[in-house]
Amino acid sequence: MSYAGDLTPQEAWKILTEDPTSVLVDCRTQAEWSYVGVPDLSGVSKKTVFIEWVSFPDGARNTDFVGQLREAGVSDDQQVVFLCRSGQRSIGAAEAATADGVAKAYNVLDGFEGAIDPAGHRGAVGWKATGLPWRQS
Repeated sequence: MSYAGDLTPQEAWKILTEDPTSVLVDCRTQAEWSYVGVPDLSGVSKKTVFIEWVSFPDGARNTDFVGQLREAGVSDDQQVVFLCRSGQRSIGAAEAATADGVAKAYNVLDGFEGAIDPAGHRGAVGWKATGLPWRQS
């Protein structure tokens, strides 16, 4: 594994609530933030960092992802939790952060709303399904 590891949404929440310097980076697209919702960290006096890993609708990779991560104030010694829709793009984000020196870059398994189930729906697993705080943006 080329990043610190995978976390369940509950494990990610524990880090975010117990480590005051930890950061949540939502690397979904602007469209997903707008239409699906976003994690709400206001209850722990934090703000989610929003940086697209890929753009919508073309899916082009954000070549300045790490630069934007650094501009957001993320440092090498913080625990950084990466979240996407289903836990796939956030692996790439965690790998990129690790390659740039972030030693504790984690991926959230199942992401914000999970993969598509056999019925063609999302939402049975992930951040939202486990009841963690979120809101419409």
